[in-house]
Amino acid sequence: MKRIVLAFLFCCIPSLAHFTHAAEPRQQPSEQERARTVYIFHQPIVMLQAKFGLTTPEERVLRIRNTLRNFTQADVQEPLKVVPVTRYNQPGRLIVMNGKPIMLLTQGDLDEGDDLTLDQATQRVLARMENQRTALRDQYDHRWLALSVVKAVTGLLALALFCYIAYRSWRAVRRFYRRRIIEGRSVIPQHWRRFIGAIETRIYALIMILLGIVALYIWLSWALSLFPWTRVWGESLGDWSVRVFREIALSIVSAMPGLMIVLIIFLITAFILKLLKMVLNQVEAERLQLPGIHPETVGATRKLISVVVWLFALSAAYPFLPGANSLAFKGISVFFGLMLTLGSAGVMNHAMSGLVLIYSRALRKGDVIRVADNEGLVSEIGMLATKIITRENYVVTVPNAVVVSGKITNLSAQSADGGVNLTVGATIGYDTPWRQVHAMLELAARRAEGIDPAVAPKVRQLSLMDWYIAYELQVRLLPGQSLADARNALHSHIQDVFNEFNVQIMSPNFVMQPEGAVMVAKENWYTPPAAPPQGEP
Repeated sequence: MKRIVLAFLFCCIPSLAHFTHAAEPRQQPSEQERARTVYIFHQPIVMLQAKFGLTTPEERVLRIRNTLRNFTQADVQEPLKVVPVTRYNQPGRLIVMNGKPIMLLTQGDLDEGDDLTLDQATQRVLARMENQRTALRDQYDHRWLALSVVKAVTGLLALALFCYIAYRSWRAVRRFYRRRIIEGRSVIPQHWRRFIGAIETRIYALIMILLGIVALYIWLSWALSLFPWTRVWGESLGDWSVRVFREIALSIVSAMPGLMIVLIIFLITAFILKLLKMVLNQVEAERLQLPGIHPETVGATRKLISVVVWLFALSAAYPFLPGANSLAFKGISVFFGLMLTLGSAGVMNHAMSGLVLIYSRALRKGDVIRVADNEGLVSEIGMLATKIITRENYVVTVPNAVVVSGKITNLSAQSADGGVNLTVGATIGYDTPWRQVHAMLELAARRAEGIDPAVAPKVRQLSLMDWYIAYELQVRLLPGQSLADARNALHSHIQDVFNEFNVQIMSPNFVMQPEGAVMVAKENWYTPPAAPPQGEP
């Protein structure tokens, strides 16, 4: 092949390479500067500025590109030379290859502040062009291409071997952790070993995958740089990776002061919360009194203070977080704000109701309460719901908003020792002396199990109904006594006592007016077990 078309090799397009010398290719060229710059293999060689007659620097660049396209392989084998010439009454330096002119440099092509002579500038341009010519000559050599193919295949085999070794090592690590779990040989507790072992195995697999991706990237950029048709891609990949790593390193270094400030803010916040926890623990143990804070509200107060303090700390630390001013960070903030706005209405209602329950001290954990149709022991007062254990040993979860909106009957609030007042009712006809009914109900209370004998039972006549009298018996249960068991025992003994004294617990409903008056004679007012007061006949 006698002629090689270099249209795809010598071109005037931008490159990622940067130079620091004045009057040479710019680091961030404008459109006009890019049009005046000569590129070979995407590498900037020189930026032309001189105008010869009607020929502009841009036209000179186009002529140089067309000249480069017409060189043959024999021309590329010859080294570049510099020939002093004079053009348009200006001293110049003509760069030639195999006797064919390529480029003319004059004093007008240099910037005034360059501090370089024309010969010095020419030697720099010549060195850059010679590097590209030598690389092209070597890469178009058949032996060089064969060697490049061998190198690329060898690198690919090495990459495959690395991936195979990484896969085998991952399987070995997984078997190792499984064996440690089965044999129970680990400094970590067994119930944690299963969880942590799986995490460690996956982390190792992720590291191996990342290393494989990095190795593939390195091989790809190296292999592309071995061949003339793909060399620019390989160099671009290499330059891109270097630039990315440099930007990452600079970002990490620039973010360190902000991260240190964030760390200091969080350390101060943790110290403040530690002090507040110590003070609130003293209040909870009733060794310290603070206005408006009671021992039963210390838990909720601690959570509220922690949330408020951490939110304040996060607000103070937000400007110092890396990327806090980026659009992505702002978008995430708007997204979470929108989610909280749309989904927190009902949650906040229950949460505020929970705070009302806690700070109003309407009920506490361990109280026996009655809410709507539910009666039982309070097992938990959460931020969103209250849990009640009923007599059937069911756990009833009542939303705090429902608890606050309804009537709460606390059966144990007035008892310091934990006892509960229990009331039962009975309706007895008018033909039974009320004094006898009082005495029988009190006797049943004294016989029932779980009743506190130190507190005398109370009997009340709640109302005089059309056909009977409604009686109520109130007793005090022993601490820890089940409300359902005590009610069951009391009902059983009431039935036994009334049967013992031949009094039927049946409230009659009359179909027609009875022949005789339904009344109790005076001599029957104190029918046993009732007894007349002392001094009364």
